[in-house]
Amino acid sequence: MAEQNGGKLLSGVSSKLDYLVVGEDAGSKLDKAKKLGTVHILSESEFLALIAQTESVH
Repeated sequence: MAEQNGGKLLSGVSSKLDYLVVGEDAGSKLDKAKKLGTVHILSESEFLALIAQTESVH
């Protein structure tokens, strides 16, 4: 879904990451994203709402 809406998937958390979609056991990726302080952390429902908003614009 992310790629279909212009997103790019990354294998790890870094300063190049804008959004991280997390589930219940996000683990070390969530910890690293919080430490960076520049990554927007989204739940699955927040991600789906963002996608729906993006699709309604197009």
